[in-house]
Formats: sequence, C-alpha cells, structure tokens
Amino acid sequence: MTDVLNVPVKLADGRETTLSEYKGKVMLVVNVASKCGLTKQYEGLEKLYEDKRGDGFVITAFPANNFKGQEPGTEAEIVEFCQLTYDVKFPIFSKISVKGEDKHPLYQTLTTSGVPTTGDGPMKEKLRGFGMEVEDGEIVWNFEKFLIGRDGEIKARFAPDVDAQDSRLVEAVERELAKN
Repeated sequence: MTDVLNVPVKLADGRETTLSEYKGKVMLVVNVASKCGLTKQYEGLEKLYEDKRGDGFVITAFPANNFKGQEPGTEAEIVEFCQLTYDVKFPIFSKISVKGEDKHPLYQTLTTSGVPTTGDGPMKEKLRGFGMEVEDGEIVWNFEKFLIGRDGEIKARFAPDVDAQDSRLVEAVERELAKN
C-alpha cells in the first residue's frame, strides 16, 4: 500500500506538495463540493479546525465534481466561495476525482485501505432510494472523511452525513490528538 502522506497533491493555488507537509499532525481528509446539500458542513469543519488546530489538527479539503456536478467551479472560485461563505482557513487543494476511471492516487490509497466506514448505512440507503448505484469501498458522496493519525496511518473513515460535530468523529479526533 502506498503511504498516504507521500502521494503527490496540488494546493488550490497550484503549489505541488504532498500530505507529508502535515506529518506529525492529526489530519481529516475530506472530499468537498460547493453546491451540495451537505455543503453547510464547511461551517462545522471550520469550527472543529479552529478548536483543535492548536493541538496539532489539520483538515485538508479536496474539491471533487464526481457527484451530480456539485463542484463546477475553478480552484479560485472554490477558494473564494469557502472563504467568503464559511470563513474557511484550512487548506483547500486543487480539484480531483475521488472515484471512477480517473480516481486520484490519494483516493485510490484511501478507499483501498480496508478501514470500515463509521455511519455507513443511512447515506447509502438514501442514495439507493434515489435509484443511485452505491459501490462498497468507493466514496459514496461529497463530504466523506478520512482520519489520518500523526503516524500517517488511516485510523477511521466517516460517511458523508457524519458531520464534524458528531460525537463519533470528535471522539476519534481527540483520541488521535492524545497520542504523541
């Protein structure tokens, strides 16, 4: 398995990097979209980031247009939307694909880790109710979250509708932050 920290990624401003820039921190990797019913989660994510970043926590946002065209904007438009609408201060990366033939290597690594998804059922059922095909192991929608420990290992995965205030997510973040 490829080390998640060493996969090449690009920030929204075009700077090439890897997530190893955040090695030693607890990281929440989230695929995001600006025109989704879950977009309001940016507010809770920013609050969690503000509350925990002093303890070594970072959120990395990866805009993706894989679900019903809900992230049509350019990198500049996405960053402007996030900052003006939700005062987002955590890093926003360039738009990538999180599923399908052109899936980014970062999401290839995340989705093949075998880490079970917390809160998996309700969102999958809702999508199936809309007649959508939901593949096990794949990203099912915007705002799916992966928790990466200080050691760079994937510790947890959360369904899109598990928001940043959900006790299961908050407790997992705090558990990882407590480890040195």
